[in-house]
Amino acid sequence: MSLIQHRIGGAEAGGGGTAPLHDPATGERTGEVLLGRAAEVDAAVGAAARAFQTWQDVSQARRARIMFAFRDLLERHEDELARLITAEHGKVLDDARGEIVRGREVVEFACGIPSALKGEYSDQVSSGIDAFSFRQPLGVCAGIVPFNFPVMVPLWMHPIAIATGNTFVLKPSERVPSASALIADLYAEAGLPDGVFNVLNGDRETADALIRHPDVAAVSFVGSTPVARHVHETATASGKRVQALGGAKNHAVVLPDADLDHAADQITAAAYGSAGQRCMAISVVVAVGEAADPLVARLADRARAIKVGPGTEPGTEMGPLISADALRRVTGHVDAAAAAGAKVVVDGRGLAGPGHFLGPCLLDEVATDLPAYAEEIFGPVLIVLRAGSLDEAIALVNANPHGNGTAIFTSSGEAARRYQRAVHVGMVGVNVPIPVPMAFYSFGGWKASLFGDTHVHGPEGVRFYTRAKAVTSRWPEPQTASTAGEMAFPTAT
Repeated sequence: MSLIQHRIGGAEAGGGGTAPLHDPATGERTGEVLLGRAAEVDAAVGAAARAFQTWQDVSQARRARIMFAFRDLLERHEDELARLITAEHGKVLDDARGEIVRGREVVEFACGIPSALKGEYSDQVSSGIDAFSFRQPLGVCAGIVPFNFPVMVPLWMHPIAIATGNTFVLKPSERVPSASALIADLYAEAGLPDGVFNVLNGDRETADALIRHPDVAAVSFVGSTPVARHVHETATASGKRVQALGGAKNHAVVLPDADLDHAADQITAAAYGSAGQRCMAISVVVAVGEAADPLVARLADRARAIKVGPGTEPGTEMGPLISADALRRVTGHVDAAAAAGAKVVVDGRGLAGPGHFLGPCLLDEVATDLPAYAEEIFGPVLIVLRAGSLDEAIALVNANPHGNGTAIFTSSGEAARRYQRAVHVGMVGVNVPIPVPMAFYSFGGWKASLFGDTHVHGPEGVRFYTRAKAVTSRWPEPQTASTAGEMAFPTAT
């Protein structure tokens, strides 16, 4: 039975209550994690604040070298990190490795932080006067992250924050804390000074104390929409900078001219990978016109063929849900939709054996006022809606309160261009079902999927974790300098 402790100021730290850890594939208890309370929050933020006093002045070149070393350690320890993810989350090992690779790409972006932090310079804006700007770090930054990506989502945040000169307190999900503890070790091995990166384990009480702490300058959050709204309102009320990414209901629109086999393959993977526990999972298919019946048949065939089992078992394509509560909640959505008249084309309920397993579920003829459509299910449930035209499909997507990701499958460039311009969604895929941008772009949705002004990582991440300073400079020669100032408001001459 392991005990996962906090990592504060470069050392393991105790304190606070505890919560149990479980293996989702068996339901068995595997250990405990500490839950930080006010004293531990103060200790973590205090360690980060002290470290900031020196870290903010460390050269960009040295920060970049530490990121290069950290990147190499992530690659070297990829298998170990993947096993930790699978043991606590349940996703298959290949999926766990995939999230590590995508997170590592953000570290690679952070390795080039000197280029991303370049300022601006204007010579002779007025007689003998130059103007320039540069960006400076904020201070102590906090990251509060969900269970579904124990490595990738935190890596969207702390490498950019740290490379730009901030210090960081990470609060991972109490369900999947082990990977974050190893990340702290890898940072230390890479040469990061003590206190620059801290891990504070905990629950909602911990998170609330962290976002309210007066010495925290910025908060990054990924989770459900209600909690994202709470984080944004609470933290901004005290003047903190906030980016809070909320829930999703991602639609894939399939036109009759699409390659239906390709669309079915891609949508199946995007809907059922990681048991649907992804903020970018496709959870709704909008089949347009005559594409509907043949597409549903293809989706059903592929869903039935998915091998469900423990994430460590060779050949497994989909693992369990994170908890017994999650299994009951997701199954309840399928039960309620079926009772309301939806057609259960593929029924994954009732799998035998231990663990929190639900097989792929495919629902057709679902009314848009049902909770199964209106709410984020976060499980292996794919809903099919039908539309008579592309315009009708666009209107349906835009009527949804979420705007995280969407995709269109078509062979028409004109239709794709019209769709990508018309939908009110932050990330769009064209024949790509999970349009997560590369690290040199930025990740984030629209509407109820994002609270705050900036997206995560990439260029917007750099802007979020820094603030600009503009300088106007004059160096007059002593013998010609005028001692008289102008009473009128200065203008360029």
